[in-house]
Amino acid sequence: MRLKLTIAYDGRPFLGWQSQSGGNTVQDFLNEALEATAKQPIKMHGSGRTDTGVHALGQVAHFDAPEDSTMNPYNWVPALNTKLPATIRVMSCEEVSAEFHSRFSAMGKRYYYDVCTDPVLPPLKAGLAWHLPRLLDADVLQQALKCFEGKHDYHAFAAYRGNEDEETDYVRRIFSASLTALPDGYRMSFHGDGFLYKMVRMIVGSAIKVAQGRLRLDDLGLLLDQPMGLPHGKAPMCAPADGLYLREVIYGVQMEPKA
Repeated sequence: MRLKLTIAYDGRPFLGWQSQSGGNTVQDFLNEALEATAKQPIKMHGSGRTDTGVHALGQVAHFDAPEDSTMNPYNWVPALNTKLPATIRVMSCEEVSAEFHSRFSAMGKRYYYDVCTDPVLPPLKAGLAWHLPRLLDADVLQQALKCFEGKHDYHAFAAYRGNEDEETDYVRRIFSASLTALPDGYRMSFHGDGFLYKMVRMIVGSAIKVAQGRLRLDDLGLLLDQPMGLPHGKAPMCAPADGLYLREVIYGVQMEPKA
């Protein structure tokens, strides 16, 4: 039985999602909880990485339950949560088809990024929003975000992991990039078919530069769809991880288990 987990976590205490030799990642804690519950090692696959300090409301992973397991999907939720730190929670568990893969079956993702513009950052928001007390123009910020909608080469808005080559594909489609006012700032929301390494943070940082009058809107547009030579350079700023949340991973009908 293949099981899909929806996972939420506060990214502040962890070194990102992806398992590392040094431990202290969200995936490391989940792997330990799975092994302790199943009494045997279980290989878990995630929908993708989140970086150190990035949060998630709807990260997704899947695993194949042991053949001798008598647990139903509902039972896995409390069994895992009792073995996880309070900053990681399995929100749901459901059976999916054997063809489902948390990464390769994904059709898109939704992220949002919170900015606090209050003069003083409330202590309960530390690490949960980017503090930007400097004045910014919300109308210009919305215009900057709209530049990113559509299908583009986002090479200038991607950081490097060190495994890139000539075949690396930097083309992605952003279906919507929008701005919502919050009582203490703004929320930037993104829905796309996929996102490159640090892409959302570099988009946010660049859009903020425009909204603060430190980058021209025309110059922002020149960073999109560049050839590999990058004649106009890279995104001028990568926003901190604090305000970034993976809200949802989007799937289609391939999730449904066969009858």
